[in-house]
Amino acid sequence: MSAKLRRIRLTENPDGWWTAYDEEAEAVSQGPSREEALENLDEAVKLVEDEDYGREPTEEELRDWGIDLDEYGDGGDLPEVLK
Repeated sequence: MSAKLRRIRLTENPDGWWTAYDEEAEAVSQGPSREEALENLDEAVKLVEDEDYGREPTEEELRDWGIDLDEYGDGGDLPEVLK
């Protein structure tokens, strides 16, 4: 079994935090240490590579998040991210 090669850019920021960027997945994350930045990047890459990434949320998910669909009617007043 061969591992997939990935190019990761790791940058120490002036504030001491670290930024990690996966070029192939175009995912970015950060953390107070290199290790945490890379751990967070692993999570971000998993989200980006998930086939459900970027899909519209279901009505059940919106209700689970506390969004009352009846309050918004046709969605005209929904935040841009939920339209």
